[in-house]
Amino acid sequence: MSTTPVIAILATLDTKAQEASFVADRVRASGGDPLIVDIGVVGEGGCPADLDRSTVARAGGRELSSLLASPTRQEASPVMIAGASSLLATRLAQGGLHGAIGMGGTQGTPNCCAIMRSLPYGMPKIMVSTIASGDVGPFVDIKDITMMFSVGDILGLNPLLRSVLSNAAAAAVGMAQVAGPIVSGEGQRPLIGVTNLGVLTEGTMHAVERFRARGWETIVFHAVGSGGRAMEQLMREGVIGGVFDYALGEISDECFGGLRAGDEHRLTVAAELGLPQVLCPGGSEHIGLMVEPDTVPDAWTDHLHVFHNPVIFAPRLSQEQLRTVAQTIGARLQGVRGSAVMMLPRKGVSRYSVAGGPLHDPFSEAAYLDAIADAMPPTVQVEQHDAEAEDSCFVDACVDRLIGLIEEAAGAHE
Repeated sequence: MSTTPVIAILATLDTKAQEASFVADRVRASGGDPLIVDIGVVGEGGCPADLDRSTVARAGGRELSSLLASPTRQEASPVMIAGASSLLATRLAQGGLHGAIGMGGTQGTPNCCAIMRSLPYGMPKIMVSTIASGDVGPFVDIKDITMMFSVGDILGLNPLLRSVLSNAAAAAVGMAQVAGPIVSGEGQRPLIGVTNLGVLTEGTMHAVERFRARGWETIVFHAVGSGGRAMEQLMREGVIGGVFDYALGEISDECFGGLRAGDEHRLTVAAELGLPQVLCPGGSEHIGLMVEPDTVPDAWTDHLHVFHNPVIFAPRLSQEQLRTVAQTIGARLQGVRGSAVMMLPRKGVSRYSVAGGPLHDPFSEAAYLDAIADAMPPTVQVEQHDAEAEDSCFVDACVDRLIGLIEEAAGAHE
């Protein structure tokens, strides 16, 4: 990086001015340029801010005076989050932002993380939080935020907090000095997103090698809810330009309350963007449920089932339930504008459902794949293969089909 990295410091300066000033000093000492952003509302800032609370509120669509008329966190937080996100987006577009550090507890952590989630993948994002040793999933969500436990409260400097904050500042500057845009190492070829589940790992590994042998780089996503959503966010950000959606268990779990559930946008983003995609209903014949160790829930005792591990129970869905999954997949793909192919492995959609597997039910499997084929819109081609989902011949066909679609799309735009 030829310029000095600019690191945004997100804090409520009415309560954390001393700490923000200290972090700014440590950013400078590490070779960076601090940008202090006040996301507080009620109290006056205890140190100067580069982006003060009035500026942040205005960027969020409100005047600070209107927020102060009857201040509540429920009303103020969305405004300050929106304002800080907008101001940082402008700085980023101008090349004046290279990383961010947040500080907070139960209020500051969600607010700072919401702002950080608006920043692109690859940009350093460090959250120093009093609650970082607990479940941080709701705060991190699908973005690459680094959570750092403050150990003590962020309420006055002391030797321990100085050490933690110094580490955060040095980490942010160090990350920014080596960070850069996410680009393919294979020239101008787009990166390919691949979804995977543990019941497809051998096939995924073969796919990655097949893509690599043909000169394409991949990013593999564990399709357990957050993985599929992260892949689709990277599509929106222009990082991923082609999709091998090999694992669709997120749809099944969304339909029937499993732990791998995606969201209502799953399967719609590539369609909206017109990206070439090859799909396979891998791992969608069952769902995953968190249970007491080795305990079969009463509602699933009459289903074929297996324990993925002692606390993750995987029951095969009934034929009627699988018809619902098929219809949901078809409905999500109605908006396909680009090239899309649904590849159906007739001998089993995961290693659990192939011959000899614990969820093997050939009659139900055939009916499920027929239902998927029937649910596809005219814009999605359907290919039937007499193979298991992890068979090398099937995976090779999927990889080669996707590369062909991408090359066709590229040729059409020349």
